[in-house]
Amino acid sequence: MPPPCCGYLSQYTHHHLVAFLLTFFSYVLLHASRKTFSNVKVSISAQWTPSVQNDSAPAFSPGETWQNNHLFADEKEATLFLGALDSIFLFSYAVGLYLSGVIGDRVNLRYVLCFGLCGSAIVEFVFGTLTEWLRIYNVYLYCVLWVLNGLLQSAVWPCVVAVMGNWFGKTGRGFVFGLWSACASVGNILGAVLASSVLKYGYEYAFLVTSVVQFAGGIVVFFGLLTSPKEVGLSLESDTGLSPVETDTDSHRPLMSDEEDEGELYGRQNQSIQQLDEPPAEAPQAVGFIQACCLPGVLCYSLAYACLKLVNYSFFFWLPFYLSNNYGWKEAEADRLSVWYDVGGIIGGTVQGLISDFMGKRAPVLALSLAVAMGSLVGYSHSPNDQLINAVLLATTGFFIGGPSNMISSAISADLGRQEALRGSQEALATVTGIVDGTGSIGAAAGQYLVSLIESGLGWMWVFYFFIVMTGGSIVFIFPLLFSELRAMWRDRRALRRQL
Repeated sequence: MPPPCCGYLSQYTHHHLVAFLLTFFSYVLLHASRKTFSNVKVSISAQWTPSVQNDSAPAFSPGETWQNNHLFADEKEATLFLGALDSIFLFSYAVGLYLSGVIGDRVNLRYVLCFGLCGSAIVEFVFGTLTEWLRIYNVYLYCVLWVLNGLLQSAVWPCVVAVMGNWFGKTGRGFVFGLWSACASVGNILGAVLASSVLKYGYEYAFLVTSVVQFAGGIVVFFGLLTSPKEVGLSLESDTGLSPVETDTDSHRPLMSDEEDEGELYGRQNQSIQQLDEPPAEAPQAVGFIQACCLPGVLCYSLAYACLKLVNYSFFFWLPFYLSNNYGWKEAEADRLSVWYDVGGIIGGTVQGLISDFMGKRAPVLALSLAVAMGSLVGYSHSPNDQLINAVLLATTGFFIGGPSNMISSAISADLGRQEALRGSQEALATVTGIVDGTGSIGAAAGQYLVSLIESGLGWMWVFYFFIVMTGGSIVFIFPLLFSELRAMWRDRRALRRQL
């Protein structure tokens, strides 16, 4: 008999590997280009504000101060506008997610995904590179481009999660999606490396490199991605190694749910066996937006993710800026050090997903991790001016914040989009993913401008207090699901004891 690990891996074909890698690197490239903006904020702020070149240079006259590229009088005003751009991007991204999820369940996922990748790459090239080359500096132009960028990027995440949900069933979903959800963190690392390597030539070259690579990735996806096993004549049963009975029932049920009595289980099995002799049913129809919102667990996880994504994306957008301004480190050093937060997130998402698979429940793992995350935020806010200690604290914080964030946006979204309530109308993966991530992006959007306001008015310590409150809020929203899953675990143990 082969080892368990070999039996588990034997479920998958090379088609699964290709789908995994193409969706993984699609979001890696998207996040790399998105990370570029946060990594070059110091350079952009310096470009948009007047500065004296050396001590002997005369002070700027009013005419020299307000040159075309000097959009703001000082760094504080530039920082507020950068925070506003983050919020503009995330609000448009959130609105786009609600729309893209619905579109993704009705249009070929490959077309929507390629359109988002290539369109976003073009907009980022215009925003960061072309405007600098042509010396076009305009606040309204920047805002319009960033709204368009948010709408285009919103097409990517619901599509890649839906493709992964099509290829990978419930078996091992926490681990597979936990490993796969490292795509965002890997993209952050890649973006930081690319930006820091070319930043000495000017921030416009950082945008140039990442946008070109992203556009090329979109072309590869268009010609290489298979969005469903059906496109190569495979069924879910043969792809995952599940029997027809298991595929029709348990493979589409979320791990958050829910005990069922023995009679109900046998009834479903008999019904599934009978269905094998029946002619194939019509293709399932996509669910409506309101119907998807009313599915069990969707609103609770969406609101929890709104609080959590606020914190996670604040680190994403502001961490290099914070390290550079608070500790006086060079921008390239701050970019490289910020990578450790993403390293922690990669490990956290994978480990916590694997633990949730073994437990058969997601909410207890999330709640425990978020409770520890509140303590890690307190510890990081008191980090000394030492890069080694800062890196360790960053990785720890990323483990307990980035890990739950990855789980909600990937594995749990797939659970919600494949749950029992959707039988007979199962085209909801992209819609549910768009709702969860869209609600999270609304919270993140509001948070980015609040971060800039709190920092400019009260200082960075109060920003961390704000993060701690938001992390606690995410625990509050998943508490009903936590209570339900713990109660189910208790009932399962009592039933097992009675059998023994």
